[in-house]
This record gives sequence, C-alpha cells and structure tokens, in this order.
Amino acid sequence: MIRLFKVKEKQKETAENARENGLVKKQCAGELRLHRDISELNMPEECKISFPNGKDDLMDFEITITPYRGYYMGGGFVFTFKVPAVYPHEPPKVKCKTKIYHPNIDLEGNTCLNILREDWKPVLNINTVIYGLYHLFTVSLIITLNIFRDPKQIIPSFFARFYLDVYLLWTQILSFLMQEPNHEDPLNQEAADLLRDNPKLFGLNVRKSIEGNIWVGGAHFPGCKTGDFY
Repeated sequence: MIRLFKVKEKQKETAENARENGLVKKQCAGELRLHRDISELNMPEECKISFPNGKDDLMDFEITITPYRGYYMGGGFVFTFKVPAVYPHEPPKVKCKTKIYHPNIDLEGNTCLNILREDWKPVLNINTVIYGLYHLFTVSLIITLNIFRDPKQIIPSFFARFYLDVYLLWTQILSFLMQEPNHEDPLNQEAADLLRDNPKLFGLNVRKSIEGNIWVGGAHFPGCKTGDFY
C-alpha cells in the first residue's frame, strides 16, 4: 500500500512538472470534438485515414479514397484535412492532394462540395465530409433507410416525430452527397463540358489520367493507380 502511494505521488509530480514546463498540451474544444468524430468513424471500405504528423496531431490528417466502381475505379485519391480550432462551428479545410481529372475538383486540388462551404452546419461531422468526397467518385447508389420509411409502423407514436425529423435531415444531406461527377457545378469547366457532351470520351480521359504520365486537356497527370498507394 505504501509503495502504491509513492508511485501515485511520483506520477502526480511528473504530471505537474510537465504542465509547468509546457510539455502537456491542453486540448481545445475543436480537438475534443474531432477526437470523438474520429473515434466514431464509419467509413466505406474504399476510404482510409492516416496521420502524416503522427496521431498526436489529429487536426491534420489525410483520407485516401480508392473507388471500386465508377469512372474512377482503380485510382487512389488523397485528400488533406486541416481542422480549425473552432470546429465544428467552421468546416475542415479540404484539398485534393492527387492531381485529378474531375469536373468538381480543379487542378490545384480545390473541391466543390457544398457542405464544405455554405451548407456546413455544426451538426455535421468528419464522417459526413468523407462520404461527400467518396460519392464524388462513385456512381449514384441507392441507400435505403428502411427504419425511417414509416416510423409509425415500427416505433411507438411518441417517438415517431423524432425519427421522422432525423429521416428528413438525412434525406437532405444524402440529396447532395449521393452523386457521381456533376457537370452542373464545375471547378474544371473543360471536364464538366466533356462529361455533359461526351461521357464516353470523358471516361477515357479519366482512365488516362489515372494511368498517368500523360497530358489530358492541356494538363499533365502523373498517375494515381491504386498500386501507387498500397
């Protein structure tokens, strides 16, 4: 018992010294919320998270998307996330690190996703952003939320309104998440026009840009085949 007491006293003394010497970093509210978001991530299997600066720096991380379907199948696309201290009151800053031929991502990596701009709300989280990015690369999928289809049939009436509200919220979110490349809200106008006018040629250009070491639409693409990442 005496030995255990001495160990606890030593641990307390070490912690106090660390605080005095500035070795213990106090987490801001944004970091605490981000830590929770990351611990609760439920990403598609085509998405992987990594921490280039180590897991002690949660505010800067990368998401790699390797689509199994759609125009971008076989490519590996890396997005950098920089999360502000005031998160979730402001969205993370996201850029595509991989040079890509995409209507909604320009050659500097800027990404057109409404939830990263005017449609951001504190109720959204990192998982929502990852799904938004993921569905920029995949063909539209049918997601059924059967539990919310008719709340009155599956839950007591006093819960029905709550679940209906949740369903309506997710319907709004999914309405702009569930999309393939979109020519109507472009950052790369040339790619957008080609997707609209000649989807077959657009798909060929995407394949060339993924294979790499080639010029497409006046820009050079080094390639981003999945094998480059795994």
